[in-house]
Amino acid sequence: MSDTTPRKPSGSLLERAAEVYDFGMNLRPARQDDVRDRDIVQEIREVPQEPLEDVQEPRPIRAPFLEEEAFSAPYEEAPYEEAPQPPAQEFPLEEAPPPLEPPTRTMRGAGATIDRAMLAAKGLLVPGAPIGALVEEFRQVKRQLLQTARVVRKSDGDRSRTILVCSAKPNDGKTYCAVNLAISMAAEREVEVLLVDADFAKPDVMNRLGLKDGPGLLDALADPRIDIEACVVRTDIPQLSLLPAGKKSNTDTELLASRRTSEIIADLLAADPKRLLIFDSPPVLAASPASVLANHAGQVLLIVRADCTSEGDLRDAVAQLDGCEHIQLVLNAVSFVPGGRRFGSYYDQEDAK
Repeated sequence: MSDTTPRKPSGSLLERAAEVYDFGMNLRPARQDDVRDRDIVQEIREVPQEPLEDVQEPRPIRAPFLEEEAFSAPYEEAPYEEAPQPPAQEFPLEEAPPPLEPPTRTMRGAGATIDRAMLAAKGLLVPGAPIGALVEEFRQVKRQLLQTARVVRKSDGDRSRTILVCSAKPNDGKTYCAVNLAISMAAEREVEVLLVDADFAKPDVMNRLGLKDGPGLLDALADPRIDIEACVVRTDIPQLSLLPAGKKSNTDTELLASRRTSEIIADLLAADPKRLLIFDSPPVLAASPASVLANHAGQVLLIVRADCTSEGDLRDAVAQLDGCEHIQLVLNAVSFVPGGRRFGSYYDQEDAK
């Protein structure tokens, strides 16, 4: 029969549990391997730290596209230099050029008003008035001038847009014809007319139109700083502008003969490709500017007074104008038989029934 009596366990409960479970090194005596590993760790910690001789100082990372010298040269701050100051005044005060006067006339605005009743009283053409003999006569004159201008344009270019109106002697009616021609030309659809008063000794264009004189051609010739366009006077007659003669000078012919004249004419023509220049000059046999201006004109309109100009005067005047190849003659102050048919009378006739 076997002994079934239970045996009393030996040892305490903690000792018996330690036999089954390992509570760690702190709950049991250290084994031989554990002691050896702890001693090795202690030996490594006690090894003295000696300086490393082969270790170099850290160097900056260099971009591959930079030059080597950029890092080798020490940085030096550039010395501060003040910017050079311009001189306070380049010339003495008394030698300083006078300031330009502001232009008093421009091409802007509605333009100067021209009294139509005054034009009619002086026997001049009136824009928009019924067609009469005077209108038709200047229509015939301008048609011939425009046709010749087309021919001149092929060889002389812009020079074809300049017309010189003059006469052999005073009182032949050259200013009267110049003003009427300008008014008639302004009625054209594709033309801008600039009437230039070039009779410097006795300017009369502005007075004929009831306007005051002002800075003009002679001023621009004498002073290159003056803009010629600032002297141009626009009128309320469509497509008609005026250029006064300017302040009188004892050297008007010499100023016209200078290179400045060509420059001014070129500027006036370049300002408007449709512009036509009409110069009212002094009589050819009485003053020299007319022969000088003929060198700049594409055509000359020579006024011949029927009851005054002699054949000898006419031949001498044409000889003085040899600077222009195209010279047209206009017979002025012609007397007609009363009752005879003239240009313009056709418009007054009623249709025959």
